[in-house]
Amino acid sequence: MKVYGHPFSTCTRKVLTTLAEKGHEAQFVMVDLTKGEHKAPQYVAKHPFGVIPFFEDDGFTMYESRAIIRYLDAKLPGEKLTPSDLPSLGRMEQWLSVEQSYFSPSSMAIIMETFFKPMMGGGKPDMDKVNKGRDGTAKTLDVVDRALMSQAYLAGDRFSLADISWMPYLQYLSATPHGTLITERPHVKSWWQRLSTRPSWKKVNG
Repeated sequence: MKVYGHPFSTCTRKVLTTLAEKGHEAQFVMVDLTKGEHKAPQYVAKHPFGVIPFFEDDGFTMYESRAIIRYLDAKLPGEKLTPSDLPSLGRMEQWLSVEQSYFSPSSMAIIMETFFKPMMGGGKPDMDKVNKGRDGTAKTLDVVDRALMSQAYLAGDRFSLADISWMPYLQYLSATPHGTLITERPHVKSWWQRLSTRPSWKKVNG
């Protein structure tokens, strides 16, 4: 197996965390975003949209991180990260969709402006983008906080792919001045503490 990506990429981190949870190693192929390698013709020949990650498995190739982590969980041995009972499976798929549709767009607006932009010498944050991102992130995390009042993880009482898909955004958000969006919500705060102390996450962030 090969994973083409960048260690700072949220979507790459989802794939690497899933591999770590399954106790499996894959060859990591660095795609340097700062050098535009994801837009180079030889990479676009693999991934037609020119983004990361890209995945290879014995001649089979695919892209899109949420699809890749489902594939890895189905193929690899180890504890399943996809619930077997239908209600929990439904909840997992629901929260994967919520992350993609509502949480990642709004949280990444904050993260890009207040974490990556200063790091890359891009100047001051665009506060209109930050405030819009805060509104969407707060609304989404309010919904998550209510859901976690009665369960430990998004799909129920067991850790799943849904949690993995949220972890990179929570990590970056917590490193910005707006990490209070997490800590001000008691159930989200406790959930993030459980997630961020998992051995798989420590390995990916080590």
